[in-house]
Amino acid sequence: MGCNASFPLLQDVLARGEFAITAEVTPPRGADVSRTLEAAAHLLGRVHAVNVTDGSRAMMRMCSLAVCRRLLDVGIEPVLQLTCRDRNRLALQADLLGAHALGIRNVLCLTGDPVRSGDQPQARPVNDLEAVRLLRQVQAFNAGEDPVKGSLPDGATALFAGGAADPHSASWSGLKSRIHKKHAAGARFIQTQMVMDPEPLRRFIEEITAPLGLPVLAGVFLLKSARNAQFINRVVPGACIPEGLIERLQEARDPAAEGVKIAAEQVESYRPLAQGVHLMAVRAEERIPEILSLSGI
Repeated sequence: MGCNASFPLLQDVLARGEFAITAEVTPPRGADVSRTLEAAAHLLGRVHAVNVTDGSRAMMRMCSLAVCRRLLDVGIEPVLQLTCRDRNRLALQADLLGAHALGIRNVLCLTGDPVRSGDQPQARPVNDLEAVRLLRQVQAFNAGEDPVKGSLPDGATALFAGGAADPHSASWSGLKSRIHKKHAAGARFIQTQMVMDPEPLRRFIEEITAPLGLPVLAGVFLLKSARNAQFINRVVPGACIPEGLIERLQEARDPAAEGVKIAAEQVESYRPLAQGVHLMAVRAEERIPEILSLSGI
């Protein structure tokens, strides 16, 4: 699997109704991108595209835009994650146009984790836009619209935009309303937060996204140990790893291997439901091919 800047592979796979596989890498907390590129290299040929997180958990990291360009340079199709938390509309517009100029086509539009959850809570959030309005901005650029002067002088962009969702959301009506707004704003796919149970995913797809014809990539998170799972439940907004999985990791002779097995089981169980999976293995990206192989992909 390679990349094609003129017509993104991810877009092509989803349009054909095939099963899409994406994964995730985290930019460095510094100016050396080599570790992130090494992590991504394990995914070459095993996934259709690689997401680059953007200030996840409100922590300082290298910008997603720079890492996405470096991924393109080595033949990996990127998904630019773009959050509204730290940028006003002028900066977001500039990043979208800049991404397009660099050959980046896939964009995951996010509101962003709250600043208070990060390690610099004194930072001032911007939130001039949020995910739905950012999607509308992508939609406008794809229609060739300038936000002030009518038409973009160089013609329309060809960005492929997606949004995020949490099938475990406590407010079903709120979740449904939000997805309908994202779809109307131009979202072409939905990537979910980590899903720990196929039933909420099934209901989410059958009742909300399927009637809209909106492809879903189900989030699968690699758990490394019981302690890791407890940490995620404590610090990651919206995380809900069930106690049964934590106990399974606690009782395992090799918790890391058990985590791979759990992730592979999730991929298998989500495959008949969703049009793809999104694999998250923080600082363990080299295990993603193992998860895919164990799941039969």
